[in-house]
Amino acid sequence: MPVLPGAEPYRHEGGDVGVLLCHGFTGSPQSLRPWAEYLAARDLTVSLPLLPGHGTRWEDMQITGWQDWYAEVDRALLELGERCGKVFVFGLSMGGTLALRLAAKHGHAVSGVAVVNPGNKVHGLSAYALPLARHLVRTTNGLRSDIALAGGEEVGYDRVPLHAAHSLRNFFRLVDGELPQVTQPLLLMRSPQDHVVPPADSARILGRVSSTDIREVVLEQSYHVATLDHDAERIFEESHAFIGRLAPNVGKKGSTTGG
Repeated sequence: MPVLPGAEPYRHEGGDVGVLLCHGFTGSPQSLRPWAEYLAARDLTVSLPLLPGHGTRWEDMQITGWQDWYAEVDRALLELGERCGKVFVFGLSMGGTLALRLAAKHGHAVSGVAVVNPGNKVHGLSAYALPLARHLVRTTNGLRSDIALAGGEEVGYDRVPLHAAHSLRNFFRLVDGELPQVTQPLLLMRSPQDHVVPPADSARILGRVSSTDIREVVLEQSYHVATLDHDAERIFEESHAFIGRLAPNVGKKGSTTGG
């Protein structure tokens, strides 16, 4: 199937510091493209893959699960690790959860984690209905473009395939158990007014990780897709400063920073 306009993966060859960006559930690289381009303009090597089943039509997502999505970012991380001395993992929503699992599983191969409105749990009665409902109903309404900025638009699906949603629920449970294995510096940026992921998810993550270097940033003017919202520039600047603090040679080609 052809990829939706704007949903294409993005790659930039820059210096010796790499960043992997992970998009969210039913979303696409479009939601993180401005972030990726901001980092690329500062001579970082950037990888923003398109997750399997995403960016085309919801029917393609119906036959995928968390193992497929995680395998794609795991592959991208290993590829960056071969190219760069230090690698950071960033993510939005479920992409933040993917980033946290990469940190838990890859240890020193990940130099730091930055997440925006990361997911930790499928909430409400619908979560308990998923194991049965997914065999009776194929999709439910999605919540796309949760953006405060007038005219803000997210490229993604307006339907949620229930098989994929059930897999997401299982993934959240899995990663919740792995959060204590996250020891890397963590930058967590969250929106108090988020109509997709409640603040409890960020609080749970902050309370479960083993990181001692943690910075929490509150995005007062944005909704869920904050990377396309009023606080986008702040996200970009905070994340770049985060990298600069941990990788002083960022932006210098040919640096030999270990990591």
